[in-house]
Amino acid sequence: MTPLALTRLVLNDFRNYTHLKLEVDTRPVVLTGPNGSGKTNLLEAISFLSPGRGLRRAKITDPARQAGDGQWVISAHIHNDGFNHTVGTGLLRPAGMPAGSEKRTVRIDGIDGKRATDLGEIFQVSWLTPQMDRLFTESAGGRRRFLDRLTYGFDPEHARRTAAFEKVMRQRNRLLKEGRMDPHWLGSIEHQMAELAIAIMAARSQTIDRLNQAMTDPKISGESDKNIFPKAHLGISGELEEASLGRPALAAEDDYRQTLENKRRIDAKAGSTTTGPHRADMTVLHVDKNQEAALCSTGEQKALLISIILSNARLQAGLQGKAPVLLLDEITAHLDRTRRCALFDEIHALNMQAWMTGTDEALFAEFGDRAQFFNVENAAVTKVA
Repeated sequence: MTPLALTRLVLNDFRNYTHLKLEVDTRPVVLTGPNGSGKTNLLEAISFLSPGRGLRRAKITDPARQAGDGQWVISAHIHNDGFNHTVGTGLLRPAGMPAGSEKRTVRIDGIDGKRATDLGEIFQVSWLTPQMDRLFTESAGGRRRFLDRLTYGFDPEHARRTAAFEKVMRQRNRLLKEGRMDPHWLGSIEHQMAELAIAIMAARSQTIDRLNQAMTDPKISGESDKNIFPKAHLGISGELEEASLGRPALAAEDDYRQTLENKRRIDAKAGSTTTGPHRADMTVLHVDKNQEAALCSTGEQKALLISIILSNARLQAGLQGKAPVLLLDEITAHLDRTRRCALFDEIHALNMQAWMTGTDEALFAEFGDRAQFFNVENAAVTKVA
């Protein structure tokens, strides 16, 4: 079966690229070259073809080329389930409008006006970056976004729900900040928040349950990485999650709605909504050591992240017939040859397109002709023979 794959990437005025057209086949892609040459920028461009703000969490104006006019465009060909889709996104200025009037646009198969969340229906993508090596030791926000991105692959509507929750929560925060305590208006907003919150929590919990099963079920976990990448046990914690544990969905919605009503004055003083799915945290345990991931070594934390990503890929391949595209920035850092080979073998076994970067081509030599190699230097990309 042909994998989910990106086969053409076109950039205009994106980061250090004035213009780039890159065509590849469905095999894994290895991008090597010196630091600062634009390797990570290519991965970031691909990440913008999915819901969210990309792998750098950049402001929408940040990717524009410094010498450009403030606009940027990404387009791509995506192969999915035997169909070829053309997708694009960018920051464009409406004709006749001055600088500063740019807005993010999304086009899918020639139709403008799409939402970024619609991209999740066509293109499922996960990523690991060097910054994520600190995922287990930094703020809960990064872990929550990591879990949400895994959840998008099983439930594309999750992206829409999280975006909708953030939008109505901002409306509530603004009303409270302005002292507008109209019970009917706030009640309507809090009703929407409660419905969305419990659905978000349920989707995250289902993803965690699936991943935990994938870690322990030999039919899913496979044998190729046995004893190579550590098993992880995931959980989710938070005030809402603990209060809703074991409760029917409708009862949990009612409870959260009442909590929001009771906390209006507290939240007004805090300037934010103090309870909800936006405060949840993903917990991770190194099973074999019975140790929290945050207390593990840097190498062990990297291996745990890879283990989770691979389990997610196996699950999606089993449930949907295709694994997500992986973006793996500087992935060979902290991996010895045994783990590198195990990772490459797993990517090949899952028939998965992965885009990987590194400064040393030799570290990817074990891929052989199972991957396609490109050199990136000074915003120019050339195929390695």
